[in-house]
Amino acid sequence: MMKKRIILAMVLLLGACSAPLQNTSNADIQVAKESERLGTKWGDEVESRVTSVDLRRTTNKPIDSTQLLYANKNYYGRQVKSISLVAGKVSFSVDTDRAKLPMYRDAGNYYLKGKSGQPYRLVYRNNSNNTYEIVASVDGIDVINGRPASQYGEGYVLSPRDTLVIEGFRKSNNTVASFIFSKPQDAYAANTMKAKLANNTGIIGTVVYQLYDPKAPKKAQSGLQAFPADTDNTGYAKPPQ
Repeated sequence: MMKKRIILAMVLLLGACSAPLQNTSNADIQVAKESERLGTKWGDEVESRVTSVDLRRTTNKPIDSTQLLYANKNYYGRQVKSISLVAGKVSFSVDTDRAKLPMYRDAGNYYLKGKSGQPYRLVYRNNSNNTYEIVASVDGIDVINGRPASQYGEGYVLSPRDTLVIEGFRKSNNTVASFIFSKPQDAYAANTMKAKLANNTGIIGTVVYQLYDPKAPKKAQSGLQAFPADTDNTGYAKPPQ
């Protein structure tokens, strides 16, 4: 079965003028013990084809962001299946080969329990008709170029009503090195760039930009509906659009 091709956004990188993402050094953070800490190693090579497109960001800073701390730790808090981004228009989860990994929300922070040797992937679902760009980092490393991550770096396109799956650190236009939880000393961050990020393992970052997509369908000028309730008969609330 042929895998879906991922789209890489080649965007104009505008001037960085916003504050950096909030760091995690505050009293509300659930800190992992040294024996519980994890990192992400350079894993198995898997097929993941990518193409590049030229699109323009609608703003010069992200419209939303989140940070997810992970360790082999029994975190406490409200268990969530996915993290809501952009007021619910985008959902973010972490999946294994078989299921979603449980995440926990506590005091505005998000946590994920993993196990050394466990492969995982980052999954983003677009519930809207907008086009977004996802810039992601693992252990402070840009998942596309393998360098220290910036929230203004290039990302992947998340098309309307589509799902983006990031399986690993990009090696080429055709392959990635799988994300696999590991001991911190085995993490990619501890074994690249002269280990500048060796002590930065255990964090996954995501920022979201909205993209101007000239191919997006135009809304009808009228947009009026005589019986709007009849267009949705599921009986349940829909995500924001």
